[in-house]
Amino acid sequence: MAGPASAAPSEQPTPSAGYDAVLLAGFGGPEGPDDVLPFLRNVTRGRGVPEERLAEVAEHYLALGGVSPINAQNRALREALEADLRRRGLDVPVLWGNRNWAPYLADTVTDAHAQGLRSLLGVATSAYSSYSSCRQYREDFGRALLETGLLGVMRIDKLRPYYDLAGFLGPFADGVAAAVHAAAGRGIAVSDIEVVFTTHSIPLSMAEASGASGEGRLYVEQHLAGCTAVGAMVRAGLGVAPDWQLAYQSRSGPPEIPWLEPDVNDVIADLAARGKRGVMVVPIGFVSDHVEVIWDLDTEAARTAADNGLWFHRVPTPGTHPDFVAGLAELILERLGIGPGSSDAAPDRTHRIGSTTALPARPDLCPPGCCVPRTRRPTTAGADSVTDWADTDVDPAALAASGIGGMVRS
Repeated sequence: MAGPASAAPSEQPTPSAGYDAVLLAGFGGPEGPDDVLPFLRNVTRGRGVPEERLAEVAEHYLALGGVSPINAQNRALREALEADLRRRGLDVPVLWGNRNWAPYLADTVTDAHAQGLRSLLGVATSAYSSYSSCRQYREDFGRALLETGLLGVMRIDKLRPYYDLAGFLGPFADGVAAAVHAAAGRGIAVSDIEVVFTTHSIPLSMAEASGASGEGRLYVEQHLAGCTAVGAMVRAGLGVAPDWQLAYQSRSGPPEIPWLEPDVNDVIADLAARGKRGVMVVPIGFVSDHVEVIWDLDTEAARTAADNGLWFHRVPTPGTHPDFVAGLAELILERLGIGPGSSDAAPDRTHRIGSTTALPARPDLCPPGCCVPRTRRPTTAGADSVTDWADTDVDPAALAASGIGGMVRS
């Protein structure tokens, strides 16, 4: 079979009116020293990363006992989100599955099916738009349906990118304000401090392809918009705010491939050369304090600051901050049709909950051509997800039953 036939415009997918469960989709992490290298091989499979580089990164995990804190953090977020939804009168389970380590998404989906659950709303533990932070989770959902044989039986949609959610950005602003007070206690004025927002560096090609056709560089633009919003929140609360800039961390690709720059350590060294007395690092690109935050910032960036005689403070990530959990819960309720903005059910609607930035909130379904990599793989939760299944031998009726629709582009 050549692949799914083109769908008529009237068959465009629409967000499900209801879900049986929420599926928290994580990256995964090792649970002990023996897991570290197998986990890193899972993460880098097919990317040609040399074994010596894996051994180097493994030392970061082993310095923390070989256990990634991301698993405990996701368990805590799952429990907090389920409890918050229950307090709001929504008694649905919150499940948890990972891309790179147990519990794997396919196993979680299999268990969900055994429990009689058929329609899942995925919540990625990443807030931004790019291949690695959004579309790859949509690929994970498509692969899980294929691996389990549940395509046509189950549906897995995805909550929109939530980088602009007040509950996500607000905790960062609170952390910056607290750091300003801490610096003042050491006699360091706001004018002598700079805020360095950080996020995961990605290849320039991936950054350029982030967003739908005609958008481009949405990953960078969303971060800049979020940084601006946090700065405005701090200024509104304190009457003053430090200067800021956006830097990148955790680069892992070969040196011949250009990635987003500048690196956070280079920025910190430059601040010292410019006569600044302190730096506060704000990991705005991350939901929780996992290994890349703890090692790359609390260890390496802190060391760079100390080597350059700078006062250093790292602001916490949202984690299970009540405002962050509440914000996710409100977006889920809206998606279920029982929250603010739920009366407008058009599949491309812009949420009324929302954007605390100058950019509009993202739609429920990722728009056509959003964050497309060189090789398209099966996805869910996109306005053109059916295009991604064109080279697979699947029944179009099964795609439709799993909420996968849209037009196949010629």
